[in-house]
Amino acid sequence: MLKSTIITALCSAVLFSQAAWPVNINTADASALAAEISGVGEKLATSIVLYRKQHGPFKSIDDLTSVKGIGSKLLEKNRDKLQLNSKATVKAKS
Repeated sequence: MLKSTIITALCSAVLFSQAAWPVNINTADASALAAEISGVGEKLATSIVLYRKQHGPFKSIDDLTSVKGIGSKLLEKNRDKLQLNSKATVKAKS
């Protein structure tokens, strides 16, 4: 019984240690960006938010490389964790 409880706890920790959904780079605050993007701390996350406020929403994920401190290597490492807009859609009732 104890063994299965430990295994369940470890599996849960591994499953939930990764972000369940990508972070929206056009709406996330600095804390969310720092928490979800590997290699991005509070300072760089704040730079992303400031860049977005000054230049408007990002038009592509690749636009993040315009932020000082975000290079192509960092971007590629995190590409699957990033999104521009919510992918959820609501269909109108017919």
